[in-house]
Amino acid sequence: MAGVNALRNLASHGNNRICSLQRVNLPCVFRKSCGGIRQFRDTAHITNVPRLSPQEVNTVLRANEFSCDINITGSVKSYDSNQLPSNSPIEDTRAEARCLNTNGILIGVFDGHGGAACAQVVAKRLFNYISAALLPQDLLHQYASSLESENTVAFPLLENYNDRYDFVHELKAIYLKSFKEYVGELLDADGEKSIKAAMEQAFLRLDADLSQEALAEHDGRLDRRTLAVGLSGAVACVAHVDMAAASLHVASVGDCQAVLGVHTETGTWAATKLSVEHNTDNPAEVERIRSEHPSTENDTVIKSERLLGQLAPLRAFGDFRYKWSREVLKNIVVTRYGEEALAPHYYTPPYLTARPDITYHRLTPRDKFMVIASDGLWDLVSPLQVVRLVGEHMFGKVTLSPLRLPRKNMKLHEISTLLKQRHEGLNKVPIDRNAATHLIRNALGGTECGVEHSKISQLLSLSQEVVRLFRDDITVTVVYFDSDYLRHPI
Repeated sequence: MAGVNALRNLASHGNNRICSLQRVNLPCVFRKSCGGIRQFRDTAHITNVPRLSPQEVNTVLRANEFSCDINITGSVKSYDSNQLPSNSPIEDTRAEARCLNTNGILIGVFDGHGGAACAQVVAKRLFNYISAALLPQDLLHQYASSLESENTVAFPLLENYNDRYDFVHELKAIYLKSFKEYVGELLDADGEKSIKAAMEQAFLRLDADLSQEALAEHDGRLDRRTLAVGLSGAVACVAHVDMAAASLHVASVGDCQAVLGVHTETGTWAATKLSVEHNTDNPAEVERIRSEHPSTENDTVIKSERLLGQLAPLRAFGDFRYKWSREVLKNIVVTRYGEEALAPHYYTPPYLTARPDITYHRLTPRDKFMVIASDGLWDLVSPLQVVRLVGEHMFGKVTLSPLRLPRKNMKLHEISTLLKQRHEGLNKVPIDRNAATHLIRNALGGTECGVEHSKISQLLSLSQEVVRLFRDDITVTVVYFDSDYLRHPI
């Protein structure tokens, strides 16, 4: 286990100076392969756990919640987000931004393993790669000029929401150099890209840049911080919503998921999955990996429901221990951290990719919201349960605010329908205004008879030594679509 311990030490040392406002550690490079989450019924035997009052539970659940109104006419009206840590520090992160030079809104959830480093770096950089790839050539030339003159304030790409941290100066310089090279290559390309092509290119190029940065020498030696990012990993689910065209693209690698909440003609809720899970629950993904390697590796490339018997997600950013050549690993990783750092049966790399699956959906007035979340939520509640919970919350939340007509010149039957929905919502008034908090509360404490306070209290009171055995980090973003705009687009 010497190699494992050395990699842990690298992670802990190498990543504590990546972010200036939020420092992180990498406690275990093999976090995703350390076993599953126990079912909540197993918590009943835990004793001597202090219980939290309802007020204390609310404080914990609401500590990281955030709500934002998108004050622009278009497909997206607002969103709610929240995070509940299990790891310390949390290995999940999230990002939301508006593309200032196109009609796009970008929403992403990122789940790190082996620590928070890779997830934080990807969340901070990926949207820039996507938005740059979507620029028409004339604007791309203007943006490239602003980069060269170091006057990006005059030509910003994104308006970030709830952005709480930044990179330290040294890493900013490294990442900017990579990004400038990427923009230069975009300039040399012919024609504009589709959203799907732009998202795929951005995922793959950022991952390639992470690899190059991890292997680059500075003053004759590797930078332990970029190496730590490269040896950790992250899965991601990113949505791009075209505010004007009402088109939705979702790109995913790993096991974060996006689900669409649809209000049917019969007044019921339906859940439409917008992402593809890349793990051994997906037979097509397992077959894809096996087809890319010799048949002699059929029994080893996927073993114990993990890639090479170690990694649960079958696509991810970073995790270059499963991508670099055997020669590079021998020279860079094994010489520093021992033979255990090389995965068993490592014969024909790469075994892992950051190429996303991308789903397209044309929004309709019946599409009310989208939920993007890390597997910490989906391990506990099904997509249909999530949609029903948000749907009930959406109708119940209306009663918490004074009645306001959504638009002028509404017809009487439209006002009547609005009043009827408001009256029905009186029976569903939620505890939380934030829908993401509502989901986390129900995921932790939901029973057939409602939310059970003692169950939530017990799970939120577990010590850091055992909490990871019972629940994972949870990150949730609920995006609300503007039904009136989708009915009457401008």
